[in-house]
Amino acid sequence: MRFLISHEPVIPAHYITELTDPHCGGFVTFEGWVRDHNEGHRVLRLEYEVYEPLAIKEGEQVLQEAKQRFGIRQAFGVHRAGGLDIGDCAVWVAVSSAHRAEAFDACRYIIDEVKQRLPIWKKEYYENGDSGWVNCERCAHPGHPHHHHGSAN
Repeated sequence: MRFLISHEPVIPAHYITELTDPHCGGFVTFEGWVRDHNEGHRVLRLEYEVYEPLAIKEGEQVLQEAKQRFGIRQAFGVHRAGGLDIGDCAVWVAVSSAHRAEAFDACRYIIDEVKQRLPIWKKEYYENGDSGWVNCERCAHPGHPHHHHGSAN
């Protein structure tokens, strides 16, 4: 049960050995890629800022919750930090279990919780030259480093 933050490209094949288990017949992964658009803006690239100690701790907590809730055998996750280009893998989650149903359910749970709970902020750079922090509920609070008065972010 490991959750990593990576400053290098994510290559899923490097992590598959973390999940092999002779008791497992099901293996499910989710891979999140950087897309070229968001809410009507053409995105050129983006940047993830991560508070790593807490992100790793919370990520590992999510993996443990998935194991307890769904009875899976193994789980693993990795999220990128720093600058990414269109098409890059931003996040990869994998689960192995005895059967496929719990593997699918646990994988969905992990990626949804990771997106909600980890201290990871995404800055998009747009074709028109603008940029903005997106999907950043915590940024709305005064005193947060990404809080912008009057911003729609």
